[in-house]
Amino acid sequence: MSYSRNFICSINSVKIQATSNQRPRHYMCMQVSMDLQTESLRSMEGLLKCSAVNYVPLTPISFLERAANAFRGRTSIIDGTSVKYNWEETYDRCIKLASALFELGISRGDMVATLARNVYAMQELHFAVPMAGAVICTLNTRHDSAMLSVLLKHSETKVIFVDQHLLQLAQGALDILANEKVTPPLLVVISESENSYPTIVNSNSYEYESLLESGNSEFSIRWPTSEFDPISVNYTSGTTSRPKGVVYSHRGAYLNTIATFLLHEMSSWPVYLWTVPTFHCNGWCLTWGLAALGGTSICLRQVYPKNIFENIAEHKVTHMSGAPTVLNMLVNSPVNDRKPLPHSVNIMTGGSPPPPQIISKMEELGFRVHHLYGLTETYGPGTYCLWRPEWDSLPPNEKYKLKARQGVQHLCSEAVDVMDPLTIEKVPEDGKTIGEIMFRGNTVMSGYLKDEEATKEAFKGGWFHSGDLAVKHPDGYIEVKDRLKDIVISGGENISTVEVERVLYSHPAIFETAVVARPDNHWGQTPCAFVKLKDGSNASDQEIINFCRDNLPHYMAPRTVIFQDLPKTSTGKIQKFILREKARALGSLC
Repeated sequence: MSYSRNFICSINSVKIQATSNQRPRHYMCMQVSMDLQTESLRSMEGLLKCSAVNYVPLTPISFLERAANAFRGRTSIIDGTSVKYNWEETYDRCIKLASALFELGISRGDMVATLARNVYAMQELHFAVPMAGAVICTLNTRHDSAMLSVLLKHSETKVIFVDQHLLQLAQGALDILANEKVTPPLLVVISESENSYPTIVNSNSYEYESLLESGNSEFSIRWPTSEFDPISVNYTSGTTSRPKGVVYSHRGAYLNTIATFLLHEMSSWPVYLWTVPTFHCNGWCLTWGLAALGGTSICLRQVYPKNIFENIAEHKVTHMSGAPTVLNMLVNSPVNDRKPLPHSVNIMTGGSPPPPQIISKMEELGFRVHHLYGLTETYGPGTYCLWRPEWDSLPPNEKYKLKARQGVQHLCSEAVDVMDPLTIEKVPEDGKTIGEIMFRGNTVMSGYLKDEEATKEAFKGGWFHSGDLAVKHPDGYIEVKDRLKDIVISGGENISTVEVERVLYSHPAIFETAVVARPDNHWGQTPCAFVKLKDGSNASDQEIINFCRDNLPHYMAPRTVIFQDLPKTSTGKIQKFILREKARALGSLC
């Protein structure tokens, strides 16, 4: 098979031709007419900015083309026992799928949605959709049909790819759109496996493998015309009245992909277990990043401790990711569900501050925890706790408290700081003064889809406002104290629910906990702790309150403890807004 590529650049009738070992059949020869007076770099004579030679838009889909050449025969995807591809095969499949989307009438900038778990098709769609010139919109699998219909309508989705197990959910959303006289998107059903074909719903439906095979392997990739072109839309959790679609650019996705695998300390050929949902921030950008490193994606459809340990042992997994609830699930898993790790496994965690106790127990199991922080609006990871060698000699308690901090900005971000939200000035680096975490740089979203007002509000003062409250320590490291909406104000004192939760997690009977504000006629608000106990453990509410009073200032200790399972998002985050509503419904304590 031949791998060559010709570029032709026309500059004032001078023909410049360059070749390299790339695949020409998926590139159209580029004829570029350029005006030297506008394109040359005027600070130095003889320099030229030419899109065919030395300046092309940054895009993470370029990682796949390189992977097909550099890592050809290396395994790219493993999904169960029936799906296994190498990088050359993955590239060819993505080209054909992009071609099939083009034949369905998908135009540049059209929205193509997904509703799927961590299946092999999600890896392919992250390349194939933008290769067709379209924008990928990965929908949360825990939405109900009503919410899905709102998002499909808001995004004007033209095609939706649906996991076979979520077909009834998707069909409910399409029926709602039809009843509202809105043209529903075309439906493509992703089979349980490559050799298992579902029943097609109607004439506007397709089966994933059949559609892919109909594509043309000679299709020319529709590269972005500008690196600011949108590559994906990720919806934040919100209300049906005003969904917020976070728009990522090709440039931002490219840079945050590099930043993510660097902070995850990935080198060539990592084996990555998909425990973080691929629909969440495009898998923290690692859907694209594994192609850059020739890595192997191990698809995990059901995230249980037994499945995780078995896959690590079988596939010699080197890296994985997950919210602190996933870590908590692993450290509290039954001994019979565990298998010895073949080597130290790097795990990235983020989404909420992990308790130091959980980090300690994870590392006792053989995992190496990397703590990061970010938001959907920052393409996922925005900061990480850069570990310093001199900390290795510290006592365990001090060491894990340091590792639980959110750290410093990653390599591809221009600036991350803790600012006064009113003056937009930096707070003192004293570890005490609370401000709001703000971001600036290429890895901040392009904006909210169809919501200029919300975008302007988020970018007020020339920074992206996270809504997270934090302090900055003298060593420059950031530590999150709370969400702006989660802080408890009791008798004029600000109580960090994160600090209360850290103490609660140190109680031997507590499995999971979350703290919110409860109304109080005297103090205004007091902490209310929702607690799930470990199996076989017992503890009374007064015992837990007394435990907190022994380890915290009395005003910070919860005055209410409620025992129940904690509501979570599909990414493992505890849904505090539900708990806040329950605490408000309890009424005032006094």
